[in-house]
Amino acid sequence: MSQTQIGMAGIGRLGIAMMKHWCDCQIPVGIYHPDHTKAANFIARYPNGYVINEDEIHELDAFVLAVPADKIIPFISQCVSRNIAIQNTYILNMATALKTSEVSSRFPDLNIASMKFMGHSNDLFENGNGLFITEHIVPDEILDIFRVIGKVKQGNEEIVSKVNKLATYQAVKAAIELEKVFDEKNLPPEYKNRALTSLLPEVIRSYSKGNLGHFAQEIVNEIKRNNNTSNK
Repeated sequence: MSQTQIGMAGIGRLGIAMMKHWCDCQIPVGIYHPDHTKAANFIARYPNGYVINEDEIHELDAFVLAVPADKIIPFISQCVSRNIAIQNTYILNMATALKTSEVSSRFPDLNIASMKFMGHSNDLFENGNGLFITEHIVPDEILDIFRVIGKVKQGNEEIVSKVNKLATYQAVKAAIELEKVFDEKNLPPEYKNRALTSLLPEVIRSYSKGNLGHFAQEIVNEIKRNNNTSNK
């Protein structure tokens, strides 16, 4: 795995989360950014990183595009127009909102593969154990780069968008409803903030792990009883 050459464009939240764990595993990662200074500042925090330019991408086994969806096709187009020989480099599309098939259809001569992250970048940063979904056949030595920070599963990349959107919608809905109730009860903003930043997310985390405390479990039982009554 140490011989696999990997690079990345994207120094936002997802890029930072992945880079942290690759750094912990001492996996070298070439960082590209159109602003050389920003790339240099980024790798100053991660000794496993080194700055690369567009002309060096063809030397990589895989190049991770952890950038917004609207940046991916223009970036690849720029490389192609400059005759940068990236035909043998796997280009990994991580943008949730961009179908990999759309990218592949634009660049049929390139190895374009999906590598979509299901989850939240903050959780990946703090805990690792991410979940990555790909529709494509990608060499094991490249998949191993992602396996050190989580699991890689074969599957429809569109499910990532559906799951992320559904979970985000429900989480935001719960937060808005909690804010509304606290405001109606005229509770102090400090208490509302504590509920949003500590109580709500930790209760959800505990529920998902099946280790709720007695107090919370009683509330779960009450909700289930009410749902059963309303369904009769």
